[in-house]
Amino acid sequence: MIRHAARLVLAAFLVSLLAGRALAADLELRYAALERLIAEQLFTQDGRRYVRGTPATHCQYAYLEAPHLNAAAAAAGADGATNGRLKITAKFSGRSAMDVLGRCMGMGDSFDLTIVASPVARKGAIAMDNVQVTTVKDSYYIRRVRAALTESFGKEFKIDVRDQAKKLLEQPTGSSSYKQELSDFDLSAVRVTPEALVLVVEFKLVVK
Repeated sequence: MIRHAARLVLAAFLVSLLAGRALAADLELRYAALERLIAEQLFTQDGRRYVRGTPATHCQYAYLEAPHLNAAAAAAGADGATNGRLKITAKFSGRSAMDVLGRCMGMGDSFDLTIVASPVARKGAIAMDNVQVTTVKDSYYIRRVRAALTESFGKEFKIDVRDQAKKLLEQPTGSSSYKQELSDFDLSAVRVTPEALVLVVEFKLVVK
C-alpha cells in the first residue's frame, strides 16, 4: 500500500513537472542509424530511390541505391563540428531513351556519385541546403544528371525523425507501470560532427 501510494505521488509529480513545460535536448543520430532511417523512408523500392520513372519504365528511369553517409572532410572546430557539411555517396543508374522494337535507344549510364550538403531543420524534418553533386566520370548525360539531382535533392530529400523520437521517448523504463506519451516535438537545428548528426529538439513528455 505504501509503495503504491509513493508511486502515485511520483507519477503526479512527474506529470505536473512535464505536462506544461517543453524540454530541450540534443539527440545524437549516428551515421549507421541514419543510413537505416534513410533506407526505411526513402530507399523503399528494393533498396532504390527512384528520382524518375518506375521499375516498369525500362527506358525512362533514374534511381539511386547503396547510400553511405558521413561528415564531409573538413577541419573540425573546437566543438567537433565540421562546418555543417554532410557527405552522401551512392550509385546512380538511369536511362533517357526511346523504346524501339523492345530496345532502348538513347542516353543512359551507371556511375558512383557524391552529394555534399548542409543538413538543416525544416518543418520538423531534416532537409538539405547548399547541395553539390560530383562524379568521377563525365559526359553530357552525366552533367544533366548532376544538375537535376542538385535541384531535386534540395527540394525533395527530407528525413522525418519524429516517429523515431516517439519510439525512443515512449519506451517503458524497466518494469514501470507508467506510460510516457510524446505530445509535442520540434526539431529546431541540426549539427554535423565526425561521428553523427546532432539534432536540437524540444518536446513535451506526458507521464500517465
